[in-house]
Amino acid sequence: MHLLLRTLLQLVTSRRRPPLSLWDVSSLPLRVLPTDIDIARHVNNGMYFSLMDLGRFDLMVRAGAWDRMRARGWSPVVSLETISFRKSLTLWQRYTVESRIMGVDERAIYFEQRMVARGEVYARAYIATRLVSAAGPVGNEEIFAEVGWPPAELELPEFLHRWREENALPSTRRPAPHAW
Repeated sequence: MHLLLRTLLQLVTSRRRPPLSLWDVSSLPLRVLPTDIDIARHVNNGMYFSLMDLGRFDLMVRAGAWDRMRARGWSPVVSLETISFRKSLTLWQRYTVESRIMGVDERAIYFEQRMVARGEVYARAYIATRLVSAAGPVGNEEIFAEVGWPPAELELPEFLHRWREENALPSTRRPAPHAW
């Protein structure tokens, strides 16, 4: 909710940026705002994922996928994510959110996203996403028929297959009891 206005603004301004293919890299220039930092005066660790949402929206809007998804009643959701930090982004610092699709499997579309400042990677995340509709998850066949098929050379790296298998929770159709 804290980034709702910023997200809506990003959805509008991305339309004015040069178009991309869904399989290109989006580079979204941003600046660290006071609402992004914590008491240590750097971007809060939880805020990185919210800022990366803006990068994925930028890519989807500029590739024309956002309008087609929304017309079909599809919404993007994150099913799995991990991040590594290298340096802190600080108040008013300029940086870019670099976003690209790494690959797909039968359950998810995988993004790599980086926070880059002064030509250096400050943080890197891998994010597994899905599209959902009122009827449930949308299958890849339907997604790619609507937004275009991935290039043949786009192959999901093996470490992302393992990452998903080792970290995913059971589907919502199977029990996931809580017990320590």
